[in-house]
Amino acid sequence: MGKKIELIERLQLGLAVSIAKSLTFFVRSLRLGAASVLPGSIARRIEPRILQLLSQQVKNGIILIAGTNGKTTTALLLSTILEHKGYKIAHNASGANLENGLATALIDNANLLGSLNVDYAILEVDENIVPKVLTPLQPRIILCLNLFRDQLDRYGEVDTISKRWTKVISTLPEATVVIPNADDPTLSNLGQQLPQKVLFFGLNEPEHYLEAIPHAVDSIYCPRCGHSLDYQGVYLSHLGDFTCPSCGFTKSKPALESGEWSQILVGLYNKYNTLAAATAAKELGIDEQTIRETINSFQAAFGRAEDLVIDGKRVRILLSKNPVGTNETIRVVTESTDKTTLLVLNDRTPDGTDVSWIWDVDTEKLVERGGTLVVSGDRVYDMALRLRYSQKSAQSNLNLIVEEDLRQAIATALAHTPANETLHILPTYSAMLEVREVLTGRKIL
Repeated sequence: MGKKIELIERLQLGLAVSIAKSLTFFVRSLRLGAASVLPGSIARRIEPRILQLLSQQVKNGIILIAGTNGKTTTALLLSTILEHKGYKIAHNASGANLENGLATALIDNANLLGSLNVDYAILEVDENIVPKVLTPLQPRIILCLNLFRDQLDRYGEVDTISKRWTKVISTLPEATVVIPNADDPTLSNLGQQLPQKVLFFGLNEPEHYLEAIPHAVDSIYCPRCGHSLDYQGVYLSHLGDFTCPSCGFTKSKPALESGEWSQILVGLYNKYNTLAAATAAKELGIDEQTIRETINSFQAAFGRAEDLVIDGKRVRILLSKNPVGTNETIRVVTESTDKTTLLVLNDRTPDGTDVSWIWDVDTEKLVERGGTLVVSGDRVYDMALRLRYSQKSAQSNLNLIVEEDLRQAIATALAHTPANETLHILPTYSAMLEVREVLTGRKIL
């Protein structure tokens, strides 16, 4: 009877995978998209346990990467490091990080019978579904990058998410390795409470402290006693060097000395991604030379500090989907000498329908430097209003252009970009996909 049940399960898994792969072939052949979500959705209807059944076949285990910002870049960097050592990787590289996207990534690497032959699966996971997928995936390593307010209409506050993470992670086998961000008080506290092996990553570079704690800050109170934390300095949002004067809670010690690690990607936020990937790679036994060589030749993931050349001009796409991320991309822009920026604000499901977060962004820094700001997207007038309110004087040298049509907005921004400068584009998630489709003629999803 047991063998009969096992045979039925294998046939059901094979059916789910073969139908999903056929659908993938159909969608990609007709250039309808990358088929990164729908095949997994269909397969899960046929075999609801497909995530568990496929993940069990990964030879060296699942590496799960969760957090509000940086998942795609960190996952791609770690995947590239492992591939340079000859490992075969399954990875949801398109950024589809809900359950259907995870299933699709594993299906893509399976044969028509549902057999999976990969060494590692690196899966970036939306922070809200971490508790749902930890049990079926049983990850070998969990990378916890950060927790910020993101889509307020879909997710709770960071403390709520952290408590849910802690509750589920603590039930995993002790062999599980957890790698949290030491500079994030919530995640530093999470790591200090777990029974599993915990390695931290973080910065120790006071020269990069911000002048003051930014407006878009989420967690400056002690996660243990609720008292205000004392910050020696902050690197971005609430990430920094801290202690609690009330209960003694303090920042955990990172496994790597951050000052000894260089990076090729722009932005301090990408230093965190670099350190997270390097810490995980070292834990997996990858030699330091391979890690450093990969980091120094790494190309950014699509839309994440991605550089393109359009009509002979350089274009850099900086995904900007929440207050903290947008403040950091604005920092990249204002530290450059380039004077043309395109902001694209959408309010679709992947972005979050509540765009009130733009009032927590320090757009004043972008406006103060002047130059040309082109605004577009579904909520173009909301963003234009935010920028107008950021002007301290009507006599500023800001050239604000409002253009509803995205194609025309891109053309206008390119026309205002001198040949020797870079056009920075700051889009929300769905806007980033549209921008790339316009610029490259290819869809991502």
